[in-house]
Amino acid sequence: MAQTQWLAHVTVAAVIQQDNRFLLVEEFSGERLVWNQPAGHLEDNESIIQAVKRETLEETGWKFEPEYLVGIYRWKHSGDSKTYLRFAFGGQLGEQVSKKPLDNDIQGIVWKYLHELECNGEKLRSPQVLATINDYLAGQRYPLSLLQNL
Repeated sequence: MAQTQWLAHVTVAAVIQQDNRFLLVEEFSGERLVWNQPAGHLEDNESIIQAVKRETLEETGWKFEPEYLVGIYRWKHSGDSKTYLRFAFGGQLGEQVSKKPLDNDIQGIVWKYLHELECNGEKLRSPQVLATINDYLAGQRYPLSLLQNL
């Protein structure tokens, strides 16, 4: 009997806070409209740092400069059994390149306070959203030098 190879989906996310609010995107996950950090999959031939810059720009229209790693998160989706390995970054929001998201899957961007996220857990795309924000608020910071692109 042939065994299927298991693969994790490698993703990146940007945790961006301004004026006590967090930058999120509204996107569809199946039939549900959910909130997520600017996030997406690592593509072939790009570094993890390049991926978070690209995803943030595509999903928000804003440039993002990662300054530190907030954390690495493993999550197994109960609905489809896919496993995600997320690298979450904190840093500086740069210039706005476009007034609307460049990615067609994104419905728009929103700025939300922590209490809005905590009170609307069903609107979060995954538990990774609040976990990364809580770690960010707790001051969790790791140098980007941890990530080696060989």
